[in-house]
Amino acid sequence: MNKNITAILGVLAAVASLSLADSAPEASAQDTKKMVQNNFVETAQKGIKLSGYVDAGYSYNFTSTGGGSVVNSRVYDDCAQKGDFNLYAVKIALEKAMTTENTAQAGFRTDVMIGEDAKYLANPHDPANTNASQDSNYLFLEQAYVAIRAPVGNGWDFKVGKFASIIGYEVMERPANMNITWSILYNNVPFWYEGVLSTYRFDDYLDGKLGVVNGSNTDNNTTTSGGSDGVAVVASLNVTAPGGNANWSNNFQYSTASENDTKIGTNQNSLPVNTASTSTAGTAWTVMYNSWGNWSPKFADNKLLLAFDTLLGNTAGANQNDGVSAQNSTWWAVASYAKYQFTDWFSLASRCEYFGADNLNKYNSTLGNNNPDSGTSWWEYTITAGFNVVDNLLIRAEYRLDWGDNIVGTNSDSNAGAANSSGPAHYAGAEVVYSF
Repeated sequence: MNKNITAILGVLAAVASLSLADSAPEASAQDTKKMVQNNFVETAQKGIKLSGYVDAGYSYNFTSTGGGSVVNSRVYDDCAQKGDFNLYAVKIALEKAMTTENTAQAGFRTDVMIGEDAKYLANPHDPANTNASQDSNYLFLEQAYVAIRAPVGNGWDFKVGKFASIIGYEVMERPANMNITWSILYNNVPFWYEGVLSTYRFDDYLDGKLGVVNGSNTDNNTTTSGGSDGVAVVASLNVTAPGGNANWSNNFQYSTASENDTKIGTNQNSLPVNTASTSTAGTAWTVMYNSWGNWSPKFADNKLLLAFDTLLGNTAGANQNDGVSAQNSTWWAVASYAKYQFTDWFSLASRCEYFGADNLNKYNSTLGNNNPDSGTSWWEYTITAGFNVVDNLLIRAEYRLDWGDNIVGTNSDSNAGAANSSGPAHYAGAEVVYSF
């Protein structure tokens, strides 16, 4: 009987370990990831580690329209009417990491997320996502890939399967970011891909990535109604300062056909345009360039972290499947971050950003015309206090302010019966995270 239990535990352990740091760009939000990246349980099978966290919280929106808070710059689980308790995520990760040796070897990684964030991250473009559609029972396979190293040069690594996007300073795991809520910028980039991603480290200061994937947030190929075999090409070049205290990452994505899943959702999220076409599939394209960096000044004794994130995107296409001519759309964003660790147990982090677009081409026949010709200018400021009360426990409190063109009440949420507003939209929230 004991042998059977041990065998079962060994199998479960072989499914999960992965430090939360791996789901982000290597240097992204590096200070906040220390809480989780060193916590794990080694399983019965040597080298396979189990890790994860539980993230729960409370949010209160002071802006409410007709029974629901509708702020287009936020995801639906940060937009719930007035006060709302949230189970953001239960994350379980398994990993068999490769060693640092430049030899032929292999490993794997699997991330599973359960909770309200899981539903959004799995379907960020789904128009059914509304304030009332939160689901704490939702299961999301965040990552699942095989890792391979070819002993070529300094070692050439490959990921084959499903993996996190290379674009953006922030990541899918809230506790790994400086703030509880995601930025407007991050809500307008891909979250995950399916495909192949290769990584090569030229030296201690320069590494690059190159991959071919189906497209943004999709299991299917980047195409329209199956009319073409489109793909997306992703590439990255990362520079690390000699002292290891600064990083600069440049990331690029080009889709050879119109993105499958770029239709409007209830909130402004994922990718901001709809270029769906049934008549001329493959004539559209999407291109994005992202640059982010962070710096921990040595004079501040590792207590201060400064960062920035920028985005420029463009999409063009043929006629949409609802008969409305798709437009050439361009969007851009810039965000700045600062965090100071006052004591071992208390920190303050802030984020300010701007998001703009010449037009968002927001049209969907099932949701109604959302003024596709209108440009957008949005602003956001967030401040977050962090408390590391005991080992493995993080408590954070946050205030956020959003304002700009029609930022409140412009989507088709049935609860949003009020006129459009430029805000400001006030938000206050808190979260409790236990990592293991």
